Amino acid sequence: MTEHKNVLGSPLEICSIDPLTGFTREGNCKVTEEDIGVHAVCVIVSEEFLEFSKRVGNDLSTPMPIFGFAGLKPGDRWCLCAPRWKQALDNDMAPPVDLKATHESALQYATFADLLLHSIGNDT
Repeated sequence: MTEHKNVLGSPLEICSIDPLTGFTREGNCKVTEEDIGVHAVCVIVSEEFLEFSKRVGNDLSTPMPIFGFAGLKPGDRWCLCAPRWKQALDNDMAPPVDLKATHESALQYATFADLLLHSIGNDT
């Protein structure tokens, strides 16, 4: 079994169990071959970010019961697609990042410096 690493080079930590997140819905932001969206960045969403995401075509706040998705609310932690986080960064809307729970593959889309600049306080 492969041990997934975070952007700090240590074992990947859980992002969220409630709501249950991750491409594999195991609570972590590990990236697998099947995850073409690269759900690698553990973020804490805000109302502003949710509005931005909806505006650019990724509605994360509207419940979709058919997929077992209750919709996100401000303060929720979520494994966000790395390209979407970079898009938010480029639009000054990047949500805070938990570096310990962000998969190392996020570094293919964003620099460590940018992730660190937007990291929550418990990552150093």
